[in-house]
Amino acid sequence: MSSSKKLILVIGATGAQGRAVIDALLAPTSEGSTSPYSVRALTRNVNSSSAKEIAAIPGAEVFQGSFTDFGSVYRALEGCYGAYVNTDGFTEGEQGEIFAGLRIFELAKQIGTLKHFVWSNLDYIGKITGYNPKYRAEHYDGKGRVLEFIKGQRSETNGMVWSSLTTGPYMEMLSFPLFGPIHDPQTDSYIFAAPIGQGHVPMIALKDLGYFSRYIFDHRDEFSARDLEVTSDIVSWSRLAETFAKVTGKRARFIDVPIEGWLQLLKDTDKPLANKFYDSGSSEHTTWAQNFTRWWNLYHDDVIKRDLEAIKKIHPGLRSVESWMVETKYDGSFKNLLKNTEEGKGATFNPDAVPGVLAQLRSL
Repeated sequence: MSSSKKLILVIGATGAQGRAVIDALLAPTSEGSTSPYSVRALTRNVNSSSAKEIAAIPGAEVFQGSFTDFGSVYRALEGCYGAYVNTDGFTEGEQGEIFAGLRIFELAKQIGTLKHFVWSNLDYIGKITGYNPKYRAEHYDGKGRVLEFIKGQRSETNGMVWSSLTTGPYMEMLSFPLFGPIHDPQTDSYIFAAPIGQGHVPMIALKDLGYFSRYIFDHRDEFSARDLEVTSDIVSWSRLAETFAKVTGKRARFIDVPIEGWLQLLKDTDKPLANKFYDSGSSEHTTWAQNFTRWWNLYHDDVIKRDLEAIKKIHPGLRSVESWMVETKYDGSFKNLLKNTEEGKGATFNPDAVPGVLAQLRSL
């Protein structure tokens, strides 16, 4: 890598978010100049297809290691100007992710030369709701607890500045059947079924997420000791169905399905959420059913808030769900997005359940 570039270590590089961040960091400036950044992508497997794609990008290199292998993390941090850290609670579980987040921050401090540490965060729902168990989604709280630790650390302009980017569900997840529509061949229509009532989901397009990550690195001093909470659009499922119909010309409707109905679309919902414990058979771990029941509760009750006007001042080109559908030519078809889904990990879509679920939905 050119020594004139600011080298950014991206942890979680081969996932959907990591790739969006890499693309944004390496993009030319708004004036058309080459990017001031280069990228080092941490990956467990440098021979995977996603790692090879990154390695082929000018300005990017891959580095073998895992976010739980702290020796490899330390070596990957050497020579870096900054780090974008997106750990994976679905792999290691809540406790493992928390400890890894704390240690990675400590290692970034320990290295002594890192100038900007950016934590990829999700809302700390426990703290927001007074630790109400109705809303306890562990893949959110794990990241939120790490940010609470980071907030207690110094952010030093002449040393290492820390920042945080709090995001949420990706619009691209609408191409996954558990978030997007189910096609009903009997009526040739699309049903957006979710246990959300009149609630809303603050959704973010991955290109917008990448924009905000680049913006934080470009404005280091402004975002010292600051958490930027972002979204692209705050979407109700009734508007989602209406927008889909408008953009595609296809018939669509929203059905407020009970959580039990939604869970039928998943296999192995009684399994632990974390891949690490998936085959353990232990009852001490949070299951997929428990976690995502609470996750839908928090959106049903509009627990998460965002200031759209303030966000648009940073990113005037923010994508609405309609503009995202037009830009991506979204048609409701299924595409793999999340790394765990692609690798067949975790609770997966159960296509065999669709006919029975559709029969129930038609009666609602």
